Amino acid sequence: MTLLARLHNRAPLLAPALLPALAILAGCSAAPPADAPLSEEARAAVTADAGAPKDQLARAIDDIFTAPGVGETRAVVLMANGKLAAERYGPGYDADTRFVSWSMAKTVTGVLIGMLVADGLLALDEPAPVPLWQRPGDPRAEITLRHLLQMRSGLRHTEAGDPPYESSEVRMLFLDGRDDMARWAEEQPLEAEPGEVFEYSSNTSVILADIAARALTDSTNPETRRKAVADYLQERLFTPLGMTSMVPEFDASGTLIGGSLMHATARDWARLGEFLRSKGRAPGGEQLVPSRWVEAMVTPSPASPHYGFQTWLNRPIPGVEPGEHPLFPDRAPESLFSLIGHMGQYVLVSPQQRVTLVRLGHSGNEERKAMLQQAADVLELYPVR
Repeated sequence: MTLLARLHNRAPLLAPALLPALAILAGCSAAPPADAPLSEEARAAVTADAGAPKDQLARAIDDIFTAPGVGETRAVVLMANGKLAAERYGPGYDADTRFVSWSMAKTVTGVLIGMLVADGLLALDEPAPVPLWQRPGDPRAEITLRHLLQMRSGLRHTEAGDPPYESSEVRMLFLDGRDDMARWAEEQPLEAEPGEVFEYSSNTSVILADIAARALTDSTNPETRRKAVADYLQERLFTPLGMTSMVPEFDASGTLIGGSLMHATARDWARLGEFLRSKGRAPGGEQLVPSRWVEAMVTPSPASPHYGFQTWLNRPIPGVEPGEHPLFPDRAPESLFSLIGHMGQYVLVSPQQRVTLVRLGHSGNEERKAMLQQAADVLELYPVR
């Protein structure tokens, strides 16, 4: 969510006279040297059955919290081989804190669509069932569900704009589209042929959420729409996974804000990651979504090697340096995939290493790059199988 990052990062310039004092303070708060003794808090974060050298893992996780230039880490939960390997929280946060998803919600929306396809209520490669697009001669009738899932609808959705209030995301969430987000997103014209161009878009995920509501109820009553989607998610996904903290948000028309606003504890975000690592299987063995759907979610689209169905992939991007990649294909298996949210929310899932790493916090653009390298240090402690 690049645009919101810009909004958060526009801080007033500091007076030059303050810079020397700030430099001294920065030196005082710098992370300890690499060979400094580990704190009790750092050691206590790692379980006895972590599946990796305990001290090395404790230090790698400590770096996510304390290394300079990584922003504020508020929670880390690490699962290895299906077991809790480490868990740690920043000051003021704990295992009961609900953290906002931001764009991690998109992957939940992708799972929701997969369940509806499996139920026979939606079809992946037929025209997306958006009534506004079905008028004779409307070129948007060529947009399929697959196009929407892979962020290649061709619609004029600009995630980050200059000035910020001109972006499609901000207008939909906070300005003229906020009461009926899906309608605002669906009204936008095409700017490219459906299927041709990758355009990351929160608006697209809200269209998917609207399609889900229409599949579950014919009613236009906001409360009926909200209840239909909320109950379906609760019964079919959250309860079987034990995700008792999950709170999804809806707009005034009853549409799930499926691109950016769900809330859950770090442990529940880890449960979702483990569910995807297990190809849609719940801890009790129930197949909640077909395994082939999860495989499709982590398969590169024709327009973007680093993106599948509402999910980020650790695949190299031609012409893009590793440091500019949303993940780190130079340091982890290409099979790794991730939920990624604004300001540094990550659920990193590495099936070949049997690991899920959750990092939640508050980091700017450059801080996120540094923090991801610390996360890669954690993952590198686990063998690729």
